[in-house]
Amino acid sequence: MTRKHTLYICTLFLLLTACKREDFLDRFPQDAISEPTFFKNENDLKLYLNQFYDALPVQRGNSEANSDNFAQSSRDVFLAGEYVVPATDNNWNYAAWANIRNVNYFLQRYDRAQMDGTVKNYYVAEARFFRAMFYWDKVKRYGAVPWLSRDLTDTSSAILYGPRQPHKQVMDSVLADLNYAVANAAEGSNTQFRGRITKDVANALKARICLWEGTFRKYQAMGDETPYLRAAADAAEAVMNTGRYSIWKTGNPTKDYYNLFIQEELRGNPEAILARRYIKDISMHNLTRQISDIWPALTKDFVRSFLDKNGVPTALSPLYRGDETLDNELIDRDPRFTQIIATRGFVVTANPGGNNDVVSLPRIPGVVTGYAAAKNYSPDPAQWNANQSTLDLFIFRYAETLLIFAEAKAELGEGSQAVIDRTINEIRSRVNMAPMVIAALVRDPQSKFPGIPVLLDEIRRERRIELVGDGFRFDDLLRWKAGTLINNAETILGMKLTPALRAQYPANQVSNVIVDGNFYIRVYNNITSRTWNDKLYLYPLPTNELTLNPALLPQNPNW
Repeated sequence: MTRKHTLYICTLFLLLTACKREDFLDRFPQDAISEPTFFKNENDLKLYLNQFYDALPVQRGNSEANSDNFAQSSRDVFLAGEYVVPATDNNWNYAAWANIRNVNYFLQRYDRAQMDGTVKNYYVAEARFFRAMFYWDKVKRYGAVPWLSRDLTDTSSAILYGPRQPHKQVMDSVLADLNYAVANAAEGSNTQFRGRITKDVANALKARICLWEGTFRKYQAMGDETPYLRAAADAAEAVMNTGRYSIWKTGNPTKDYYNLFIQEELRGNPEAILARRYIKDISMHNLTRQISDIWPALTKDFVRSFLDKNGVPTALSPLYRGDETLDNELIDRDPRFTQIIATRGFVVTANPGGNNDVVSLPRIPGVVTGYAAAKNYSPDPAQWNANQSTLDLFIFRYAETLLIFAEAKAELGEGSQAVIDRTINEIRSRVNMAPMVIAALVRDPQSKFPGIPVLLDEIRRERRIELVGDGFRFDDLLRWKAGTLINNAETILGMKLTPALRAQYPANQVSNVIVDGNFYIRVYNNITSRTWNDKLYLYPLPTNELTLNPALLPQNPNW
């Protein structure tokens, strides 16, 4: 059996298994797909596309170990410079291309369905939405990749063994898919498509991808960035102008940010453009248990980035009390500080009768930096059972869309106070933090980005705080060409553990904790900093695939 035959059979098998939860196997032969009897009606299109929804990236508060925001006990191999070119890679092998092949399979056959043409196009828009998302993931990881516009058959060798297409060419095709999805998807107000890909969701993805691509082209000196930055701003504003979304708040600024991420039901939450719903005994997850087992550890570098409550950098703030203790650090800071970090009084376990387990000292050991990330952590013991958490998770959150609009407009030179009031200041209003006033901004002496306008610098800071843990930070470092931020020694340091504070812990809990000369916790005993290498802007292609298909050469730079 040839490799091409094997691929085709695998594709058919995936088609069979993808829809089994929707009773597909009750209506069609179980041993093969009968093409003449499939793709005949709307239900067939919907059931087929359901297979791709599990690939939508949920936002989890512990998703950024590969960045300068977190330092876990196990070093990230890639950022540590210890990653070697693999023989195989689950992100490149044939299974990894299955989703793209299966989308193309749909796009070549959907038109058989006998149904209203407008409704049919809703599902075509879904398919092209997913193809755009899948290809963007490939480009972020590998740069140039083959563009597959049809499914693989016995005569597909030109595609199967074809060369990689340039980054910009592939992303222009991604943008074409996004534009089609936005133009043809169901309206966000269409209740029949609630929970599916609508025009609002398509615009949210378009805004996310176009901001990434526009800034990547700009800071990686590729050129042609302006159309993407404009597309990002326009797509984000299209979501904003629907009037269907807003920043969720209940008037409790000391709890609302934290509480946003531990909700049983995000359907109807005005901040949820699209959320993954979890229901008892039907679909559940393990995130709360994961956090309770190994608390995500925020870095000193991240914690320094919090402004004071008036929006002033700590290096310039008369309110800043220093970092001798965590109790000092939180005083008069951005109110999200104590909703992101488990500080004194944070409820770890909500016990019956109100006898709660609360934080009295920073959680070491168990948190290698002392800064325990509390985002998505529920104190409800019912959420700790293995694989039984029913807390909903965001896929597209309105706050991210606002941040995209603010950044894209600033990159275009259009970052006015009106833009900031619609975006950054709306987000800050949740926690009653002082609004950003462009005319009053002063460059932070400890800025991570001294070479860019102060407004962009502060928008990037706001994004870092609001979206911490959601999985965006490494992508941000790539698109800003800011990998060298990994070199900062404080990206692998924790809080201060002075002799006075150490004495408050049982000796056996802190005896193995190493500190540097200034008493900051050292996470890794054998290094004092990491060293970024520019080859890390792309992953290497696996050697087996390069051997089988020399048209994929050359290997990515310096691998």
